[in-house]
Amino acid sequence: MNIIITGAAGFVGSNLAKTLLRQGHKVTGIDNLSYGSLSNISSFANDKNFTFFEENLKDERTLANVKGDCLVHLASQKIPRYTSALITLEENSVMMKNVVKKCLQDKIKLVFASTSDIYGKNPDIPYSETSNILLGPTTVKRWAYAISKIYSEQYIIANNNEYNLEYTIMRFFGSYGPNQNLTWWGGPQSVFIANALLNKPLEIHGEGLQTRTFTYVEDTVQGVVKCILEEKAKNEIFNIANNPEEEITILGLGEMIWKLINGENSKPLINFIPYSTFGNYEDVKRRVPDITKIKSLLDYRPRFSLAEGMVKTIEWQKNLSN
Repeated sequence: MNIIITGAAGFVGSNLAKTLLRQGHKVTGIDNLSYGSLSNISSFANDKNFTFFEENLKDERTLANVKGDCLVHLASQKIPRYTSALITLEENSVMMKNVVKKCLQDKIKLVFASTSDIYGKNPDIPYSETSNILLGPTTVKRWAYAISKIYSEQYIIANNNEYNLEYTIMRFFGSYGPNQNLTWWGGPQSVFIANALLNKPLEIHGEGLQTRTFTYVEDTVQGVVKCILEEKAKNEIFNIANNPEEEITILGLGEMIWKLINGENSKPLINFIPYSTFGNYEDVKRRVPDITKIKSLLDYRPRFSLAEGMVKTIEWQKNLSN
């Protein structure tokens, strides 16, 4: 296949492109490098089956002359913890409309990266693809990201109903691993690893008792590839995540990373950062996936425990500074 990937120089995009090229597919990558990096795609930049365009997806002309059999839309603004909610809402909406327009014009499948954040504060754990959505008040800007993804999912499904747009929607749960962004944009593990390597205190937001279920990027990519290739993925929504038994508190994650780097008997240095630092902010207390659907329909199986994946990620991040 010839597969178009938006956000191809980003974290998931670069890992996905590498895997697809190894499988013999052609990949056309698009990225404006606002969060991605050319270093992420350097190992396959000269592959004859890879074409890269440094363009902004907000401009619909970016996709005008790009051809493919399937478009994987990964490019996105994320939770506006330190940034503008307006940027998250506007850019995600504009990019989605341009992508859907392209897929309808060329009659190609859209594979869209949504997020587990859309489940919000729903207390009914674990989250299945049919779980209810429960967000906080609209005055809290952190929900702008979830709202933008909910809108995108609804927009895709509406275009399927009206114009037969073929799609698969993927809800990612906490991907991490090589090529992850090294700031908070990349997730808490990125910053925890960086600080632990320097023997600097880990910054834990709130009391650190909020839980997440982190997914090693090779498992995320495994799920994405199945969503691209499998006929059973047509017009379906899937959680792509690690096993729910891997749920961990953010404090527990920080302690795990610290001890993997500095030894089992070392005492982690920790600074607790109040949520008030971020203004009117609200966190999710627990986020646990139900992956029954993707396991049964697409034969998806997470291969990496959190500890195994974190060892690999620490090694990658350590080598960056050498």
